Amino acid sequence: MGFFSKLKEVFSKKEEKVEDIKDEEINSEEISEEEKEEIEEVKETEKYVDGLSKSRDNFVNKLSILGIKYTKISDEFYDELEEILITADIGVNTVMDFVDRLKKRVKEEDITDFEYLKEVIVDELFMIYVGNDILSSKLNLVDGETNVILFVGVNGVGKTTSIAKIANKLKNDGKKVMLIAGDTFRAGAVTQLDEWAKRIGVSFFGDDREDPSAVIYDGLTKAKNEKYDVVLVDTAGRLQNKVNLMKELEKMNRVIGEIVPNNPVETLLVIDATTGQNGISQAKSFKEITNITGIVLTKLDGTAKGGIVLAIRELVNIPVKFVGLGEKETDMIPFDIEKYIYGLFKEF
Repeated sequence: MGFFSKLKEVFSKKEEKVEDIKDEEINSEEISEEEKEEIEEVKETEKYVDGLSKSRDNFVNKLSILGIKYTKISDEFYDELEEILITADIGVNTVMDFVDRLKKRVKEEDITDFEYLKEVIVDELFMIYVGNDILSSKLNLVDGETNVILFVGVNGVGKTTSIAKIANKLKNDGKKVMLIAGDTFRAGAVTQLDEWAKRIGVSFFGDDREDPSAVIYDGLTKAKNEKYDVVLVDTAGRLQNKVNLMKELEKMNRVIGEIVPNNPVETLLVIDATTGQNGISQAKSFKEITNITGIVLTKLDGTAKGGIVLAIRELVNIPVKFVGLGEKETDMIPFDIEKYIYGLFKEF
């Protein structure tokens, strides 16, 4: 049994078990913590399945048709496979490397059966993301300390909304959370973040000063004195002038490090999944000017080109930490490569 068959079996069993729990004990107070966790995990998996439906309909259906169209694995088969993967936003170089690896496996293992080849395709796509690394989508938070997470990204990608949704998750996890409005450039950015803070019930710090580092300094001083667990800092989304943005981010990092040493613990880049290769370009540009530790990928449910997750990993070598799979506050969830692969290829 291949990797993907095992993955489907594991998730199917979890789904069946949760259905049994729902049927028998949904109104009972006897559900154990372990069962509650399993229910939450299945709910999260369902979000991937639902949120990746556009990508699955576009991408996986085309792959399935290949098996009907070609009775044998030929050069024409590989050419069409390349085209399908590239249109899924996986990226040209990544696709070419992938197809080379696939050809090698087909030859070495003498693969002729398309059903088995499907397993190999999913297996190799999984390896694009994982490689030889141990990846974690978990935030690098230190218990008992004030942890600062800096958010960067161009305007219009959903940065402020993402900050609020992640803050909501952290609050629900029992953390004391503050938002700091470090985007003093965009009109309305401070007010928008303040409104989100009120809506989800977390603290806010921001004012009408133009120097974001001064705002961050005062906000962080308050957060440290009042023992906040996590502080999420918004920043201006200007990429047109890299030099100015680099200087601004360097100053912010310096100020943050002065007040809370070894911080920020994370610098997360927010990218809109629907922008495709333009999002990859943004990731490369931001990586040049500051130390990006993770990606927040918004609107993944709104694109038919869900392969961008694999392209980001391969081309920029930064892990995806969160994905947006809907409009609700609870639809920004930690990225899980196995749930992503399962959601994308469930019907393959």
